[in-house]
Amino acid sequence: MIPEINPTVFDLREADSPQLSGHLAFLSFKSLARIPLNKIVVDCTIKRRTIRSGMLLAISYILSKKLRAMVREKRIGIVLPPGIIGYIGNLAVVMAGKSPVNLNVTTGSGPARSSIKRAGIRTILTVSALQERFSDFPWTEEVLDLVGELKAFSKFRMVALFVAILLLPGGFLARILKVPRRGGKNEAALLFTSGSSGEPKGVVLSHRNIIANIRQIDQIGIFPSSEVMLACLPLFHSFGFTGTCWYPILKGLRVVTVPSPLEVKKIVASIRSERATILLGTPTFLRPYLRKAQPEDLRTLKYVVVGAEKMPKDSDAIWEDRFGSRYLEGYGLTETTPVVAVNLPWAKGFRKGSVGCLFPGMAARVVDPEEGRALPLGETGVLQLQGPNVFSGYLDDPEQTAQVFDGDWLITGDFARIDRDGFIYIEGRLTRFSKIGGEMVPHGTIEQAILEAFDLEDSEGLPLMVTGRPDPAKGEVLVLLTKLELDSVTLGEKLIAAGFPNLWIPKDIRRVDQIPILANGKVDLKACRELALG
Repeated sequence: MIPEINPTVFDLREADSPQLSGHLAFLSFKSLARIPLNKIVVDCTIKRRTIRSGMLLAISYILSKKLRAMVREKRIGIVLPPGIIGYIGNLAVVMAGKSPVNLNVTTGSGPARSSIKRAGIRTILTVSALQERFSDFPWTEEVLDLVGELKAFSKFRMVALFVAILLLPGGFLARILKVPRRGGKNEAALLFTSGSSGEPKGVVLSHRNIIANIRQIDQIGIFPSSEVMLACLPLFHSFGFTGTCWYPILKGLRVVTVPSPLEVKKIVASIRSERATILLGTPTFLRPYLRKAQPEDLRTLKYVVVGAEKMPKDSDAIWEDRFGSRYLEGYGLTETTPVVAVNLPWAKGFRKGSVGCLFPGMAARVVDPEEGRALPLGETGVLQLQGPNVFSGYLDDPEQTAQVFDGDWLITGDFARIDRDGFIYIEGRLTRFSKIGGEMVPHGTIEQAILEAFDLEDSEGLPLMVTGRPDPAKGEVLVLLTKLELDSVTLGEKLIAAGFPNLWIPKDIRRVDQIPILANGKVDLKACRELALG
């Protein structure tokens, strides 16, 4: 049990380590050089390829020298899938003393162009196949084809550096090669939010943020280096960036990579052939496994870690009954680098319905959404956070930054409660409530009730979504977006029978072909609101 500090704040902070002032490049160099023959990445993009830690380090360092010489800007864009090439690109940019900006090619040319302009990007690392496939993407004038660049490298130089990595202590060699050592609160990377509830914002993450979150994950012991992680989340996804890219690099964890979380058959085959033990994903991405995978396909999995969206009721029990591996819900935000809490696969670290306990080094409180006062444990309010993994602000946007901070506290925008053992329960997004007649009405609760009432919980994909639109009389009215044919009379009868008040029953039902989903698996709340207004 975590000791209670006071009735409103769970404070798990410990003294800052000098290691938090380090640089990702230097720490990565030391880590990869420690076990240089370790096959750290198994790339299953097209055909199986592997790379050893020492060679990943050697190639990345040589590329970093070229990037440092040719790129003057502080940031370099990256359009690469998770895999050997994606790891080399990100590691090389950091070793060059630059900030990687992993760009989402699926957002459309408008948002992508805006992100590139705001980040001041003039050079993008990619491969020619992706440039041809996404011809409408606003590519910059300077685009480097990494495959071509790597083929042009001197093999003698690569082998010579690899031998030096084998023979010399990593820290000593890194100093000789002048790998950056001091990072601290300086920018390490720029990520753009998914834009699920509005326009994407540039989240500036420091070396301290990323190193702290990796240390927090390491301290709870959920990803020991003896495990094998299946990495398929895109690198522009904050969990993919920290959890499946930098964590394995800094901790020596083997990763098996597949280029997209949508390639379920390839992922299942890779888990089976490579005997992967850990899978990260979102409920949306994991739902197809129930149809496309057999229990024996995933028999090596010990647990899946799930986040980014609210977990549907009983999805953990359905998964565990079918595949036998634990289904662990966690919680995080891009602004927290991203992980804040996660359920653990052992009894004392798990509580059904929660997202686990707060990470070491963090503090949390819940506040009244209207009065701003801190609430006692067990009461529901807006979750606020502090910790070394919390970012300092949005890129060139002091106004938006001010809106998400209450003094030193990050305002998450999520309704939550914390029990006396420190477990956090997420009740919903602040943006996923409608204030109707002075009452806060939760969209997620209504969605779950409709799924249960019409026996839709095992539906393929997401069959419905509740949102709101302005109403001059009541403030807002609920709108049900659905792919199904549902009539308001039957809907009302079923929800009333389930005990819901009339105020909570959507009267506006709109038929849609698909519920909008973002590339990271989250529901596109902005697009849903636009459908409700249309």
